[in-house]
Amino acid sequence: MRTVELVCSPGVEVAVRAVWSRLAAAGLPSLARNIHPTNRPHLTLAAVDEFPPGVEHRLAELFDAALPVPVTLERVVVLDGSAPLVWLVRPTPALTALHTAVWDVLAEADGHRPWHAPDAWVPHLSLALRFRNADLRMARAVAGGQRPTGAFDAARSYDGTDRTVTPLTRHR
Repeated sequence: MRTVELVCSPGVEVAVRAVWSRLAAAGLPSLARNIHPTNRPHLTLAAVDEFPPGVEHRLAELFDAALPVPVTLERVVVLDGSAPLVWLVRPTPALTALHTAVWDVLAEADGHRPWHAPDAWVPHLSLALRFRNADLRMARAVAGGQRPTGAFDAARSYDGTDRTVTPLTRHR
């Protein structure tokens, strides 16, 4: 599997990592426990089985022209389905247009993950996986009520087979 992800500016990344740390310190599930070097706050725009030839170059051109994109984090929720605890991202017109453009570039790719499709996508930054809804009140208290702002200032692709990342921006 190959993903297309936006990477947070330093201020947003620090805010998300601080919540990861506070969740872990409170004994709640948290991505702070994932010590793999590729683990960092990000917004997934798409995931496919493999990139068709030339897609990385086309995505890099798209991101070099479009980034940075402003971001505001909203409330902390548990998503339906696999139940991750997430910090919702305000879906601005610039962000949704970029998301749609990524899907256009990936139109010929196989194995699109449907939860990232433009009509189903819920933009968010993950805080914990497999989270119990019963712990949401405590998680919100631990996360605090702040609404960090910043930008998505770079893009990358994660390769789930070999657990590596490839930058998708050239001029950052």
